[in-house]
Amino acid sequence: MTNPMIRVVLVDDHPALRMGLRIMLEQAPDIQVVAEAGSGAEALACIEALRPEVVVLDCQLPGISGMEVAAQVRRLGLPVHILALSAYSDDQVVQSMIQAGALGYVLKDEAPAVIVAAVRAASRGEGRWSAAVVTKLAAWAVRPPPAADLTERERDVLRLLGRGWDNQRIGAELHISERTVRFHLRNIYDKIGAPNPLG
Repeated sequence: MTNPMIRVVLVDDHPALRMGLRIMLEQAPDIQVVAEAGSGAEALACIEALRPEVVVLDCQLPGISGMEVAAQVRRLGLPVHILALSAYSDDQVVQSMIQAGALGYVLKDEAPAVIVAAVRAASRGEGRWSAAVVTKLAAWAVRPPPAADLTERERDVLRLLGRGWDNQRIGAELHISERTVRFHLRNIYDKIGAPNPLG
């Protein structure tokens, strides 16, 4: 029995970058790029029509931004996981994408293996983060964004997430189940203003 293919929609306004991403992702035996989009409006049309497992979404798009695309996907209740892929790692962009519903955030200059692993993680409902973004997550564990009143356990989970750990490893470290890790992550996303990208 083979694993099902991870169906991906690529969204970026640079055709050459999309082509490179497509070639890279489709070298993985379990990933299929089912569509590409160069704008937010095209992205939403593709997502609604194709219902992929993962959308690799640039933050900066002409017309409708990546943040607005992610937020619209959540408003529509589409069963799609958003992986932000961006050249930018500043606090405002990262926090805006997480608040809009992005499950992970990877920078465009990452090694191909990192991006492929992030797509696979997103398909399972797990976040993956570039090192620069991990630093921000770790900082938020110490000093959360305004109005995010995190419990001590939620800070522990966020701190370990900030190390790039997956749910299983976080659970083992904290002696809690993966289900409990997901519960804490849902609470964290709710408190920082995200519309619960974990489902």
